[in-house]
Amino acid sequence: MKIGLISDTHDYLDPRVARRFSGVSHILHAGDIGSPVILSELELIAPVTAVSGNTDDPCFRYRETQSIELAGRKFFLQHIVNPHSQDAELRVAIERQRPDVVLFGHTHQQFSERIRDVLFLNPGYSGKPRQGSRRSVAVLHCDEKEIRAEFLSL
Repeated sequence: MKIGLISDTHDYLDPRVARRFSGVSHILHAGDIGSPVILSELELIAPVTAVSGNTDDPCFRYRETQSIELAGRKFFLQHIVNPHSQDAELRVAIERQRPDVVLFGHTHQQFSERIRDVLFLNPGYSGKPRQGSRRSVAVLHCDEKEIRAEFLSL
């Protein structure tokens, strides 16, 4: 199964995302979405699970965290995560839910590291082009043997 990973769109969906996510079965958005129109556009590609980011307007009522099972794997989504210095609330959620993958955004930096049997992933910044900004999404390849992230530039 292929899963599209995106974060920090900040109310802009790059037209290349549709090509990058060709063939994905589901899309996970790790926050700082912007308008719900972004999620509607992503839904044209595949079903979407998304969480709120620190710049998202509370009136849109995006959830702060989400858990979902896809391809027999558990995913936990939260916008702000520090994998190497997890706050108590996140540690409890991880212990309780036992996800295979924690997806986050916020830093605008790609990240992929396994910490205590949990894969922490940040697909990077995918919003409007800015001078000097590296922009990316990721595709997660999941099967019964492995989970492998492929970062794709925009």
